[in-house]
Amino acid sequence: MTAAVPKIRGRPRASPLTRREQLRLAKRAQRARERRAGLINVQVRLDAADAALLRTALARPGFAQRLREFLGEAMISVANYPNLAALCWNRTDRFVTDEEAFRLYERNWRFVDVKRMKAAERELIGRLAARFGKGVLNV
Repeated sequence: MTAAVPKIRGRPRASPLTRREQLRLAKRAQRARERRAGLINVQVRLDAADAALLRTALARPGFAQRLREFLGEAMISVANYPNLAALCWNRTDRFVTDEEAFRLYERNWRFVDVKRMKAAERELIGRLAARFGKGVLNV
């Protein structure tokens, strides 16, 4: 009489690792691929209506480009503008809102070096004055 071979259930093992460990390693590899591609996962707390709206918008083609344009206008990189960087000497934030930048320029205009100001910064100040100062920079 021959010995009965125990019946193996499920799929054959392709790896000595447990399924949980395989999943953990796969997720780690996925996050590494996303980081190399320049993608970062951001968690945002929103109320239910805004979350549903954002989820729907994210599914639409071209939304990422429109969001990038909006953020480029609403948030200003301090490092891109030398006079603004000088006005933000005591801040650690890399970005300020457009309204905050306008208020900084207006409040501290005496420290702005107008003679050495580049065209991009002049355009920024003009855009900010048009939006928040009704075309006027009170200096």
